[in-house]
Amino acid sequence: MNSLSNIEWRISDTKIAYPDALTEMEQRNAAIYSGTAPELIWLLEHPPLYTAGTSSDPAELLSHEFPVYETGRGGRHTYHGPGQRVGYIMLNLKTRQADVRNFVHALEDWVIRALDEFGIKGRAVDGRVGIWCDTPKGEEAKIGAIGIRIRKWVTMHGFSVNIDPDLNHFGGIIPCGISEYPVTSLKQLGVDATMEDFDAALKRTAPDFLAAIEKAA
Repeated sequence: MNSLSNIEWRISDTKIAYPDALTEMEQRNAAIYSGTAPELIWLLEHPPLYTAGTSSDPAELLSHEFPVYETGRGGRHTYHGPGQRVGYIMLNLKTRQADVRNFVHALEDWVIRALDEFGIKGRAVDGRVGIWCDTPKGEEAKIGAIGIRIRKWVTMHGFSVNIDPDLNHFGGIIPCGISEYPVTSLKQLGVDATMEDFDAALKRTAPDFLAAIEKAA
């Protein structure tokens, strides 16, 4: 089952309003659980907005420049906007490994593998949510966010990776509650990759992600 053949791979070429995406995820989650729709990997962009996860602290919202949406995913405040690839992953873990920790690690590793195709050495860091890398100045910076929700063992939400967003927009929040590290992007790191380039890298590395969440033989 580490093939994409039975999974819908959807790329939206217009910016999707967050409430519309949330409604789609809720409906697809129920349909996957009931067996009336295939699993879905959905790649998209949002207009500028902030989301608040289940552990969000209102004090970490520093600006109301953009809309703020409550969401059922784990984590704290996150920014989404143009130039950022968002991946919403709707998979049935009952037919795979019903292991939340394993799923999160596999999701992190998937993003890390995709970044590696552009020469960016991403990593997960214990105690800090997200995907991290080093800048040319030797700083640690966050290049990707992870936030999931699982209902009836069907996953929702997923990851975001900064391709070329306006990094100033992150200044309206304390991203994921971590104030001591900056955010970065492929563009800021000197990588002139398009969204299509990154999508292609995600698709090439997806089989390894799916293998990592497969049930043991």
